[in-house]
Formats: sequence, C-alpha cells, structure tokens
Amino acid sequence: MNKQIKKIAIVGPESTGKSTITQQLAKHYKTLWVPEYARYYCAALTDPCTLQDEINMFHGQLALEESILAIAEKELIFCDTTFITVKIWSDEVFGETPRMVLDALPNYTYDLYLLMDIDLPWQEDPLRDFPHKREHFMQIWHQELLNLNANYVLISGQEERLKNAIEAVQLFLEKP
Repeated sequence: MNKQIKKIAIVGPESTGKSTITQQLAKHYKTLWVPEYARYYCAALTDPCTLQDEINMFHGQLALEESILAIAEKELIFCDTTFITVKIWSDEVFGETPRMVLDALPNYTYDLYLLMDIDLPWQEDPLRDFPHKREHFMQIWHQELLNLNANYVLISGQEERLKNAIEAVQLFLEKP
C-alpha cells in the first residue's frame, strides 16, 4: 500500500507554540505527528553545539520523519518543525550551512507549512537561546519559506491559535 501522505509542517522561531500546536492538531485529526529531533539531541549534549551536531540533527530529523511516515495509517501527518531549522541555526551560529542540508532542502517538501507567529509570550527553556531576536528569526522564516516557494500560512493568536491552525488545515484539505 503506497498512499500519498500529506505532510503539514509547524515551523517558526523559538517559543511560538510549535510543539503544542503540532500535538493538538494530531489529536484533533486523530493522526501521527513527528517530534522535533533536535530537542532530544540538544538535551543530551554535554558540550556546545557544533556544525557536526547540526548535521547529526539533520539526519535525525529526516530519519524520525521517515519512521513516522512508514507507520502512518492516515493520509495526513504533522511535523513539529523541519530541518530548515538546521539551516537557520547553522547560518546564525556558524555562519554557514552544510552543503548536504542545502542540497536536500528542495527535495523534502511539505504540502503546507504553518508558520507560528511571535505573538506568544517568551517561555524560558534551557534549550532556547535568542529571546531578543524573535523578530529577526521571524523575518528569516518568512524568507526561507518564500525561497522554497512554500505553501504557508501565518498562525497568530493566543487563545485562538489552535482554532486558527485548524481553520488553515481545513482550508488546505478542502482544496480540490
């Protein structure tokens, strides 16, 4: 059985509710979701992150996504971020992105991206680094998605964030 699974990526800067919304959407649509591999990887680091770590996170995110796709029973999954994050972080922290990541970007597409807005209050987390650069990263996310010619919707709101995300997904799913 080789069905076409629609992939919806939930992306955006730090502390914008990506993981929460991803899980809520998966529950709402009764389907699987792909966690953010980098969160687990970085939590286990004992030294500062290196460019090799970014490459490892790239491979890990792809492997995790492929694993979830392999067991998906529904024709829709949600992805808590994508390896575009590896590109954004590599550029920001190391001033470069590994060639394999750049080469892979156009080959790993998503049917819809939900770009989480920076209108939520910052939540402290030991794995978050740039509370003062949220607008900067928001601009980068817009640009990266435009560069990929991605189908994306900006999701805003605090109380109504999930409702807005569900509406965006529904509009996408109902398109012929």
